[in-house]
Amino acid sequence: METLKKVVTNQYFPAGAVLTAVLLFWVVAMLGGLSLLNNNQPPLTTLTWMLFVYAAAVLTPLAGLFAAVDLVRRWRRNRAAATTTGTGSPSAAGEAPHPAQPQNSHPAPANSQRPGRQEAA
Repeated sequence: METLKKVVTNQYFPAGAVLTAVLLFWVVAMLGGLSLLNNNQPPLTTLTWMLFVYAAAVLTPLAGLFAAVDLVRRWRRNRAAATTTGTGSPSAAGEAPHPAQPQNSHPAPANSQRPGRQEAA
């Protein structure tokens, strides 16, 4: 049970689950998952199934692309954080690897007008 909890709460789980579902959908489709169209069904059932398949065929590549990009982004961020801290994991204590504000930075000036711009009268 503890292993399942670790897997489900992992930061890679949502994107990995979406990517797995997309791949499973397309594997089933390649193996004949569209055979419902060959059966003698009422026209409304066939039309509903065709609309579902059309929506799935359009949306699943988008979902798969977003999931793959998210997985790569998280992997790169964790790898970069691990190399900057010099450890194998991004953080041993579970804290964010980078502070919200760098230590040596200064607050922005109070003047919000950029140089070279004049305010309209």
